[in-house]
Amino acid sequence: MANGAGEGCAQLSAVADAVLYEGYLLYPYRRSSAKNRVRWQFGVLLPRDWVERDGPVTPGVSGSADSWYQQTECLLRVCRPDAAVRVRVRYLQLQHKQVEAADGAGGHRPVESLRTADGVTHLSFEEAVPRETELVLELAELAREGRTAAVGAPAGTEYEPLPDGAGRTVRRRREVRARTTVVAEPLGPELYRLRVRTENTAGAAEPAAPRGAALGQALLATHTLLAADGAEFVSLIDPPAGLAGQVRGCRNAFTFPVLGGTPPEPAGDDGATGALLLSAPIILPDHPQVAPESPGDLHDAAEIDEILTLRTMLLTDEEKAEARATDPRAARILDRVDTMPPEVLSRLHGAIRSLTPARRPAAGRPAWWREGADDGLSPATDTVLVDGVPVGGGSRVRLCPRRGADAQDMFLDGRTAQVAAVFHDVDGSVHLAVTVDDDPAAELHDWYGRFHYFRPDEVAPLDRAECAASAAAHDPVRDRLQRRPQT
Repeated sequence: MANGAGEGCAQLSAVADAVLYEGYLLYPYRRSSAKNRVRWQFGVLLPRDWVERDGPVTPGVSGSADSWYQQTECLLRVCRPDAAVRVRVRYLQLQHKQVEAADGAGGHRPVESLRTADGVTHLSFEEAVPRETELVLELAELAREGRTAAVGAPAGTEYEPLPDGAGRTVRRRREVRARTTVVAEPLGPELYRLRVRTENTAGAAEPAAPRGAALGQALLATHTLLAADGAEFVSLIDPPAGLAGQVRGCRNAFTFPVLGGTPPEPAGDDGATGALLLSAPIILPDHPQVAPESPGDLHDAAEIDEILTLRTMLLTDEEKAEARATDPRAARILDRVDTMPPEVLSRLHGAIRSLTPARRPAAGRPAWWREGADDGLSPATDTVLVDGVPVGGGSRVRLCPRRGADAQDMFLDGRTAQVAAVFHDVDGSVHLAVTVDDDPAAELHDWYGRFHYFRPDEVAPLDRAECAASAAAHDPVRDRLQRRPQT
């Protein structure tokens, strides 16, 4: 494409691959591990009649829910009349690896494991093959009639002989049927709403079959990369003020789009835009990046590389042998960890991206690292002034995330919540721990201490008199006992 958007899209490949293989195989990377027996949790598009056998799916941005379709909607501002978009639909196709032992009569029989004469153990397991379909589409065509394209994958079988005629490994894939439709809806001069909808079009072989049996026809870890040529995407997290209404009209189902590439320096004063977009079943911030210190994928982006690397190093020889036999990707992780140079490991310990001037401690208080710095602080009973109102544990507030806040916080904009505690950070800042009122798991979150955190300037007291009274009357022990989930 003229502006190099195709090459720019490649810059997102590391993040997109992390999404593609998130949860593919978790530490300790062994088939026998309990958490590797329940897999394929994100962006799973199954046959519609299997998904809706008990009723229609409920749309939402969470990609951890099984569905038969995935829909991305975003805003596109046109800069040239010949604007075009590049769309890449990516997913994994399930591949069953079956080890078969020679039966001595010229045939083979399936087995769970087989140890060959060279001392290597071979295990039956579920693998996956990456699939990708790319479309380059003129915006004028999308506004006129849209475009639908097949994005499925064929069935296939491969045979690999094992040493000394001991048997063979058979890899089988079922056909995946799917299509992607791209349309552009004009909203105003040089402004469009772009919709990318990917659907599993297969009929389930057995609608009543268990999930594991239906996964062979599914698209796994489905996500979409988009690049604009002669146009720019508008951030749904931090849109220009004049486009906030149109952004609210975007309907994303089982995925959420964020800007890709390197963030601009300095950031714009009126919203964010960019030429790249990643729509993923895992909610990300705008401009997600893989840490430059990370030497490779561990298939668990929620984990800390250093901890996971050290744990993998400490696996026993027997555990490592099983992991290597489980999956080639696990073997590559072990090879990387076992040969990691000390200087690479040391870089995983941490990094400082930026520094801000240290705040002076409040008058009469020692610095946070000195003894007695926490004296007199009580998160459950402390209060902080918000618009002149003391807000603390028990206060009810409306959430107003700041512009450019984390995507998870933006989904809570306008919701009401109850403050559980006031926390003072070591840098002198203050955060309110809250539970959202209409969260079905609010009681559990409160009991386990799993809260959402907002700055005082990101909340508004619902009622000044009520907030002051509830903060004064808040008894954290009593409230927690009263709200403890019943068993």
